[in-house]
Amino acid sequence: MAAVHPLSTPLLSQYSRQPQMTNLNQHPPGPSGISTPPVATRKRKRAHQYTVSYSEVQEVDPDGRLREVIVIEDTPPPPTISPSTTHNGAFSASYQPPLYSAPIRTRARAAAEAQALTASSSSVMTAPAPKRRKRDPNDEVRALAAKKPAVGTQPTQPLVPANSWESRSAAATDDTAKDAVISCDDKEGHYIIVPDDIINKRYRTVRLLGQGTFGKVVEAIDTETNARVAIKIIRAIPKYRDASKIEIRVLTRLRERDPTNRNNCIHLLSWFDHRNHICLVSELLGMCVYDFLKENDFAPFPRHHIQKFARQLLGSVAFLHELRLIHTDLKPENILLVKNDYRVVQIPVPGKRNPSSKPKRILDCTDIRLIDFGSATFEQEYHSSVVSTRHYRAPEIILGLGWSFPCDAYSLGCILVEFYTGLALYQTHDNLEHLAMMEMVMGKMPERFARAGARSKPEFFKEGYKLDWPKPKATRQSKKDVRATRPLQDVIPPTDHINRSFLDLVRKLLCFDPSQRITVREALQHPYFSLDIPPEI
Repeated sequence: MAAVHPLSTPLLSQYSRQPQMTNLNQHPPGPSGISTPPVATRKRKRAHQYTVSYSEVQEVDPDGRLREVIVIEDTPPPPTISPSTTHNGAFSASYQPPLYSAPIRTRARAAAEAQALTASSSSVMTAPAPKRRKRDPNDEVRALAAKKPAVGTQPTQPLVPANSWESRSAAATDDTAKDAVISCDDKEGHYIIVPDDIINKRYRTVRLLGQGTFGKVVEAIDTETNARVAIKIIRAIPKYRDASKIEIRVLTRLRERDPTNRNNCIHLLSWFDHRNHICLVSELLGMCVYDFLKENDFAPFPRHHIQKFARQLLGSVAFLHELRLIHTDLKPENILLVKNDYRVVQIPVPGKRNPSSKPKRILDCTDIRLIDFGSATFEQEYHSSVVSTRHYRAPEIILGLGWSFPCDAYSLGCILVEFYTGLALYQTHDNLEHLAMMEMVMGKMPERFARAGARSKPEFFKEGYKLDWPKPKATRQSKKDVRATRPLQDVIPPTDHINRSFLDLVRKLLCFDPSQRITVREALQHPYFSLDIPPEI
C-alpha cells in the first residue's frame, strides 16, 4: 500500500532540494525532532521483518499549488497512529521518536515558523506590551544603536542531530547537507524563545517575562532541582556580551559580600554561555514596581508602604556605595516585588456629585529586590558622560559636570516622589526643559552650582549663570508643561508630621548641588524612619 502524508507549510522551508541518495543501506542520522528527512528508497528492518521505503515527491494540489509530500510504502500497513503523531501530526507513521511528557518544538521548526509568520520578528512568544511612558533617545546608555539591524552577529555552532532531542534545538541537516544551520537568533541577535526548550541541558523554558535592549528574560524550570528561575538571555552581539560580563562581575561581588542577601539585591545563581548567548540565572521574583503602579491605574502607594520601600532601597544602595559601586540606573522598572499578592479595596473618587468609588490594589508583602546592574560602575573605573534613565537623571549629569555616588541619591528622591503620587516627577525628554522643571520643583539653582554648569554648558545659561528658559524656539506645549510643574511642597503637602518629615528627606535627596546632597547612608538615619506610620490605603 502507499500512505501519503502532506507536509505542513511552515516545514517546507526547512527542506532544500538535494540529490537523491544512492546508498540504500545508510542509516538515518537519528531522531532530530523534525519530520523524516527527504531521502529516496531507504530500507529499514522492522521488528516483524517487513520493510518500509520512503520517497519524497512533488504533487499539484486541487488549487494548482506545488506541494511536497513524503510517500511511505510498507507491507503490512503501519499502525494507524504512533506516539510521534500526538505531538504535531507532522511525523510519518512509521517513525516513532522517544516519547516526552512535554510538547516538543525544535529550534529548527521554531525558526521556520517564525520566519513564515513575520519578516520583522522571529520571536515565537509575544513580549509584554510596550510602556506608554515616553523615553529619551539617550536613555538606553548601553544601546547606542538599538534600532539599527544587528550586524556582525557571530554564527551559532551547529548541533549534532543525535543530541537534538535532548536539547530540543536541532539544526535542519541531512546526510548531504551537514553544514546547514538554522540559527536560534532573530535578525537583531535576540534568542528565539520556544516553550519547553532546553537551555544548557538543564533549564526548560516556560514563558517570556520581558524583553529589552540587552536581550530577553524568561521563566524556566531547573530540571535538577525542579525550582523555577529567571534567565536573562543576552543578545548575541559583542557589545552586549561584553556588558553582561561586567554585570556578572558585579553580581558575583555582591553575592560574595552578602551571601544571605540582607541588602535585597538580586542574587546571581549561575551563568553560562549557550549558543553564543550569555545567560544569567537568578531567583524568580514578582513584577517590577512600575508595572504594579501601571496595573493599579497609577494609584500612589500607602505611606506606610513607601516608608518600607524607602528603607530597603536606601539600604541596598548604601551597600553598593560601600563597595565603591554606583548603580547609575535606579528606577521603578529596576525594582522587583518579591511577591505580587495583593488585596483590593474600594476608595472614594473625589470631585464627583454622586458618591462613587474605584478599586485599588494594596500589596500583601512589601519586600523588594534591586536588579539590573548592567550599567553599574565602580568608582575608579571609566564613567560614561550620560547615565541614568531621563526621568531619574541628576542635574550634574545633564550639565556634564561629572557624576558619582550622589547621582544614585537623586534618582532615589525621584522614585520616592513617584511612589507618593503614582506618577513620574519629571515628564520630559529635553535637557533644558528638564532643568527648568527642576527649578520649578526645587527653586533656583545655587549660584556656585549654576556657574559651574554655565562653564560646562553655556548654551543653557544667560547673563552668567541664569537658566536660559524659555528659548525663542521653545514650543507652546513645552512652556505649558514647565508652568504646570508644581513646587515640591505642593507635590508633598506638609499636612502632618509624617508628610513634613518625608518632604524634608526628599528635598535633601533632590538637592541640586551633589556636594550638598544627603548621602544614602545619612538618609537612613533621617527621623522619617523613626516614625510609626499607621496602615493606610
